[in-house]
Amino acid sequence: MDDETFLDDPETIAAEQDAAEAAELEAAEQAGVEAAEAARDEGPVEAELEALRAERDELKDRLLRALAETENLRKRADRDRRDAELYGGVRLARDLLSVHDNLGRALEAIDDDLRAHAGPVVEGIELTQKDLLAAFQKHKIEKIEPQPGDKFDPKLHEAMFEAPVPDVAQGCVIQVMATGFVIGDRLLRPAKVGVSSGAPA
Repeated sequence: MDDETFLDDPETIAAEQDAAEAAELEAAEQAGVEAAEAARDEGPVEAELEALRAERDELKDRLLRALAETENLRKRADRDRRDAELYGGVRLARDLLSVHDNLGRALEAIDDDLRAHAGPVVEGIELTQKDLLAAFQKHKIEKIEPQPGDKFDPKLHEAMFEAPVPDVAQGCVIQVMATGFVIGDRLLRPAKVGVSSGAPA
């Protein structure tokens, strides 16, 4: 039998067709399996990608919060440092106010006769008071010195008494008994004053 007859043989042709169909079917099955595997693999990859994105967003949020907290701590530390510099000696400053008052009273009690006999002692008291006031100024300790007729300020003044006074409006200072002091914007001691209750009835 020659080759040509063999190729035209219906059995051979049918076998070739069966083989071709089987190959196509196998290729289609293989493509379907690969597509299914790819789809199956894509699901976990997508889920993992979403989990990573969520973790990234959470870490970014935590970082921003940590940065904000660090900035707040820095600002608080700066404010505390400034307050310590300015107000650290508040208790000492309050204690020195009585020294200031006593020096003032001592100088008020000196008359011309005493000044003539005890000149160097008087000068020593005056120099001590001057040095104390210079130290107050250096540390931003300032006097509160209301004048009669000034409006009473409860933030800076302490009313020691109230009395009716003609020609002085109610709520105005009529007498200053002790000077007040502030350090920066903090009150060390209010000025002790008498306040008018208005004209007598």
